[in-house]
Amino acid sequence: MVTLPSASGWLLCAAVCVATLPVMAAIGFSTGLYHLTPAQPDLALRMLKVFFVPALGEEIVFRGLLTPGRDESPRPALLIAISTSLYTLWHVAEALTFLPGAAGVFLRPDFLLCCAVLGLACAILRYRTGSLWPAVLLHWALVVAWQTWWGGVSALS
Repeated sequence: MVTLPSASGWLLCAAVCVATLPVMAAIGFSTGLYHLTPAQPDLALRMLKVFFVPALGEEIVFRGLLTPGRDESPRPALLIAISTSLYTLWHVAEALTFLPGAAGVFLRPDFLLCCAVLGLACAILRYRTGSLWPAVLLHWALVVAWQTWWGGVSALS
């Protein structure tokens, strides 16, 4: 929580973000998961809520606890695969337990594929920079975009 990326780490973050966004957009827009919508109201409140849940809350668990930094594991690929898989399955568990209203979205294969892409990108950021913050910011930005402009709020209601 106290480690920040170096200058080169932030450049890597930008590159991972530039690679992740088109992949997720291609999946989401080609399948109808994402669609352009007018901006949803209460953007400031949404940005604040999304920062804490899901971005910070999920990143602490799936990247902070389960994904190693560069010098923390001799088998990082295995731990990254496990954290990404658990992160993706977490959305299934949410839909089947305490967020049944989200099941129509959270159980879609395209949504789960987008979760896996985001989870992998966040894990790579955590591993390569040693910092949790790039993963939190990427997660936050993509969920805010989805909920605000790409149909996420209407899909979940």
